[in-house]
Amino acid sequence: MAETTPGVTLTEALALPTFRRAAPRVVAGAGAADRPIRWVHATERADVRDLLRAGDLLLTMGTGLPVDDDAAGFAAFVDELVEVGSAGVVVELGRRWSDALPSALVESCEQHGLPLVVLGQETRFAALAQEIGERVVDHQVAELREAQRVHETFTELSFSQAGPVEILQAVQRLAGGPVVVENAHHRPLDYFPGPDDEGGFLDGWPARSRRVEVAGRTGWDAGNGWLVTRLGTAEQGWGRLVIGSAAAPSQRLVAVAERAAAALALHRLHDRDRGTLMRRTHLELLTGLVEQPGSEEVQRRCELAGFALRRRCFAALVVRPRIGASSPADLDEVAATVVRAAHGLRLPALVCEVERDLRVLVSAPATADADDLVDRVAARVLAHHDVVLAAGRAVAERSAIARTVTEAGQVADAAPQVRRESDPDVHRLDDLHLRGLLALLGEDDRLRLYVERELAPLRRHDSADGSRTDLLAALRALLLHPASKTEAAASLHLSRAAFYDRLARIEALLDADLDDPDVRVSLHVALLADELFSDPRPAGDR
Repeated sequence: MAETTPGVTLTEALALPTFRRAAPRVVAGAGAADRPIRWVHATERADVRDLLRAGDLLLTMGTGLPVDDDAAGFAAFVDELVEVGSAGVVVELGRRWSDALPSALVESCEQHGLPLVVLGQETRFAALAQEIGERVVDHQVAELREAQRVHETFTELSFSQAGPVEILQAVQRLAGGPVVVENAHHRPLDYFPGPDDEGGFLDGWPARSRRVEVAGRTGWDAGNGWLVTRLGTAEQGWGRLVIGSAAAPSQRLVAVAERAAAALALHRLHDRDRGTLMRRTHLELLTGLVEQPGSEEVQRRCELAGFALRRRCFAALVVRPRIGASSPADLDEVAATVVRAAHGLRLPALVCEVERDLRVLVSAPATADADDLVDRVAARVLAHHDVVLAAGRAVAERSAIARTVTEAGQVADAAPQVRRESDPDVHRLDDLHLRGLLALLGEDDRLRLYVERELAPLRRHDSADGSRTDLLAALRALLLHPASKTEAAASLHLSRAAFYDRLARIEALLDADLDDPDVRVSLHVALLADELFSDPRPAGDR
């Protein structure tokens, strides 16, 4: 985890008026001039180890430093500065040296990457220390104010018993960037875009997220620009909170992430303890019907709850808040709407929450059209909420309830998140075409091996190349814009020449012709399967 400390950087300090008047020049260690300064000390002693702390800037005229030809003495002096983590050393010319510092001092600082600054004009060290000190204090006060703002925000959320949507909206405001909550299987549950988000933050999310591992509770992944915080304990983690952070996050942002994770965990605990009796009961009943459909005890409890089982047919429905919606659906309100819709149709239904999804099982008369009843429930829900609805095929036997429940979940995972005009109100396997086929295959190892075989060369290239050229993104753009490579290039903000160069690299790595229809279909299937289900680890690492 990268950590920032209160203070100004040496580069910023050199731009302050008092420093500018002293004609500063960085003669060594310029690459580390952006390290923050905690405080300033002026001394003519060479043994500075006990005087300084990490981040302190040393001011000296050099009168107490070793003689010019004492290379070992200068090396020992610089070693002490490096060991304590000094922000650098500033030497005023005139009292000890008139125009240049000893080469032994300059070389030792350069070797260790310790910034060394010479001042060409005489100045008051007290004025330098005061100017930097004031900036450091101002920075610390600002940090304290921001910390207080974070504290007050989450305290208010706690007192108001805010739900996940309110908590994440607060994180979005405080972080000023995109925010995602994912479950333990790396499926995004909620997404709030940042102010500069042009789309694409969730592209290929499951595969990208599986590659990101952080040590401890919170960590920063520089490759993706993600600040990641575990939700739950190390033994029982139920997901992760991800905040977009292109630069190394500040301690304030880390605090926002960890306070948000605590607030989400507290809400989850309260929701489990205080959650509606109906939904807790319905979850127990649905679990019983899936795992023990023939149980007389489960049958008795269903009848007591008003969920008819005799001479009925059953259909499962998954209701999922649409990720990235401008007005995210509140799951409690959606559940209430589902209950009202089913009640209005005189349709017995079990309604429960599982990992930010609503799972619904309806019980229709054996002679009724269960799909039509599900569609009518869905229409009433969509009139009030922006959600994704996915249904499993109706079944006539209790023993097949697990099948319709599983199928509804698979369809929900495969359904596109962005709503198109041609989309049905309720997604079913028949509507998903290739996505539906892949949803049925699910986590089949043969599908994983297929994806690995098709895409492994591009993955290895992108991993080795960092973020300079993303060949998988170029391939995806080509397949999503099959009629126009110009549009494909534009979707990546690339020139045609740069895009064609990436396509040529892909063809060379895959030893394949991207204009071959069979090749395109094979790669499209692999990309889609990778997006939906595949584990990005090489086969040998599983």
